[in-house]
Amino acid sequence: MTYDAAAVERAVRDLLVAVGEDPDREGLVDTPERMARAWREILNGLDENPADHLDKQFHVDTEELVLVRDIPFHSVCEHHLLPFYGRAHVAYIPANNTVTGLSKLARVVEGFARRPQVQERLTSQIADSIVDRLQPQGATVVIEAEHMCMTMRGIQKPGSSTVTSAIRGVMNNAATRQEMMTLMMGGHRQ
Repeated sequence: MTYDAAAVERAVRDLLVAVGEDPDREGLVDTPERMARAWREILNGLDENPADHLDKQFHVDTEELVLVRDIPFHSVCEHHLLPFYGRAHVAYIPANNTVTGLSKLARVVEGFARRPQVQERLTSQIADSIVDRLQPQGATVVIEAEHMCMTMRGIQKPGSSTVTSAIRGVMNNAATRQEMMTLMMGGHRQ
C-alpha cells in the first residue's frame, strides 16, 4: 500500500470544513497531521499478508488442541470508518505434529484487524489462513466484538456484542464443536 499522509491531511481538513468546523482554530490546527499519523497506524495491516506469520513452524510430539483465548483487537468498520473492538479466540488441532508459535496466532488476528473490515470477513480470514498455512486437522475462530457504528450512532445500543465463528475441518464434528465452544467461551458471560 502506498500511504499518502499529505492526502489524508487534506481530506481531514476538508472534512472539518464540511461539518462546519474551523480547521484553523487552536484545538484543531494540528488535527489533520495527528489524524494522518493515527490512520497510518490503524491501517498498518494493509502493508502485510498476516498469514505469513504462520510460516514459522516447528514439530512437537503431539497433535492435541492448541487454543489461544481472549486475544484483544481493534479494527475499523469499512461501512462507517468507526471502530469495532473485542476479543478473538483461535484454536486448531495440528496435523503431522506441526505447530506455530502462540504469538503468531495473535499476530494473524492483529494483521487482519488492522485494515478496513467487517467482523464476518475478519473471522474467516483468520481461520482460512490457519488452514492454508498450517494445514491442521481443523481450526475454529470465534470473535466477540462491540461495534461503534451500532453503539455511537444508528440504533445506539452500547454494550451489545456481536459474535461470529468460522469452523473448519474436524472441528465441524458436533461433539468437537461443542467442546471447542465450551473451552473458548469458558468464564465468559453467556
